[in-house]
Amino acid sequence: MNDTSAYVPPRVWTPGKPNGGKFATVNRPVAGPTHEQALPVGRHPLQLYSLGTPNGQKAAIMLEELLAAGHAGAEYDAWLIDIGAGDQFSSGFVAINPNSKIPALVDRSGPQPIRVFESGAILVHLAEKFGTLLPTAPAARAECLAWLFWQAGGAPFVGGGFGHFYAYAPEKIEYAIDRYAMETKRQLDVLDRQLAGHEYVAGDDYTIADIAAWPWYGGLVRNEVYHAAEFLSAPDYRHVCRWADAVAARPAVQRGRAVNHTTDDGTTLRERHAASDFDAIRWQLPTPAGLAAR
Repeated sequence: MNDTSAYVPPRVWTPGKPNGGKFATVNRPVAGPTHEQALPVGRHPLQLYSLGTPNGQKAAIMLEELLAAGHAGAEYDAWLIDIGAGDQFSSGFVAINPNSKIPALVDRSGPQPIRVFESGAILVHLAEKFGTLLPTAPAARAECLAWLFWQAGGAPFVGGGFGHFYAYAPEKIEYAIDRYAMETKRQLDVLDRQLAGHEYVAGDDYTIADIAAWPWYGGLVRNEVYHAAEFLSAPDYRHVCRWADAVAARPAVQRGRAVNHTTDDGTTLRERHAASDFDAIRWQLPTPAGLAAR
């Protein structure tokens, strides 16, 4: 085990030198904007401000599922929020999400714009708005929402815990990796046991619970998140693997996961994917002047 005895926490913590981690620039001890920057607004009813991370994929997948089901009102513009460049701390973004995290959505379909932040809230808002992917029967609805919030509560241990210390921390700390690997595997086991008796996360029907869980747990077992499938013994969770592959095969999921997706070198995928007959997405790329409609 690494020797961490040299560090003695001070009586009062204050931010010091950058820690050197891959995402060190996205962390700071205060909220609020760092600079003035208005957000672009496109011509469609829904404006998505996001990035193709596991959390960011949820809203885009939901929108693509709605379009695939024929909901014309789900047309949207997708705008890249480059968290590495600090776009999430702009005045425009903070105005729609005071927590400065992606994704965020502005629903402009009514007389007044509605801001919706937090991926789970976005999924519920869209499911209720269009009357789909969230059961209406009380027991089934409660089950779906329970699994939705299970994912919301568990993801920080997977991403900020396991993913950070396994893949991004500037040094490998055995204690931290062991702690969060154990919790991540426990969560995979919870999901595997649920999926042993059900086709999808909340039952026999595909719902927003699947859309929320798939980018994280599906990504883990398919080795698309942190490249840790072997480390976590992903094939052991055979029901999760079955479910992950089934969801990955959905055309709307394939389109949604590519929205505002960046490659390892930081560039944005330039392919224009036809989302539906509604021509819903305009792919937006950053320009030297910042984000702008193209």
